[in-house]
Amino acid sequence: MRKLVLEVIAATALTLGSILASTPGVLANDVMVKGAFARASAMSTAKAGAVYMTLSNQAAAPDKLLQITTESASSAEVHESAEKDGVATMRPIEALEIPAGGSVELKPGGYHIMLMGLKAPLKKGDMITLQLKFEHAGIVDVMAHVGDVAEEHAHTDGSTGN
Repeated sequence: MRKLVLEVIAATALTLGSILASTPGVLANDVMVKGAFARASAMSTAKAGAVYMTLSNQAAAPDKLLQITTESASSAEVHESAEKDGVATMRPIEALEIPAGGSVELKPGGYHIMLMGLKAPLKKGDMITLQLKFEHAGIVDVMAHVGDVAEEHAHTDGSTGN
């Protein structure tokens, strides 16, 4: 009987821990990540992908996103998309500043996280993990849902956890 009670307590603790870890928008060192999602790969041979989210800085000072790592790709970096005279361009940026008390939306056609050297195609319904390194907030772990190929927003929020 005692063993059964311990197993029930352990199972409850594990369940509660997984629920808390997947709660959207968990605060981590003044930076909050909401709505993290990636678009599914259009082809099974795709070597690149994109991740989108909203980064909010609750601190009194600006912070910078300096580095992104993921096990889903060989490398990841913030890119900025722009259109000028009908020509779309995309370029990597060194760091993305999140203003004090403000937020920056990473979205199609603007800032986004570019995944290069995908280790496997991104499939709808999957989740990928990323680690975002901020100048002041440190490392923030993010879970991003993979949506449709042309997904414009997440149907469910991605989550932040430690």
